[in-house]
Amino acid sequence: TTYSVGDYPRALVFDGKNIWVASSIDDTVTKLALDGTVLGAYAVGDYPYALAFDGKSIWVANREDGTGASLALDGTVTRLALDGTVLGTYAVGDGPVSLAFDGENIWVANYYDATVTKLATGGG
Repeated sequence: TTYSVGDYPRALVFDGKNIWVASSIDDTVTKLALDGTVLGAYAVGDYPYALAFDGKSIWVANREDGTGASLALDGTVTRLALDGTVLGTYAVGDGPVSLAFDGENIWVANYYDATVTKLATGGG
């Protein structure tokens, strides 16, 4: 069975009830019920590349910050409530492409500047 989501789906995460899909060209995250019903599509930062679930929130690594202020890929991480509400957006390194939850913090791999960023799940 195949389900339609945004353009260039890049990452998936399961929140214990639903599947979340990051679509890098649409700059959205789509929430799907397990039967494929679209429950919502939520705007996030530019080029969402990775997702993580911390037991309460969905975290989205956005490869670019959307400002167009420089050629550097200054990335952000967006935190979403399970209803799709944006709870915060946090600056990280250049080109975040991967996320991990260690039970307390979100770790972000920043591809272009060869760094990792640690964010407290309370934000920042």
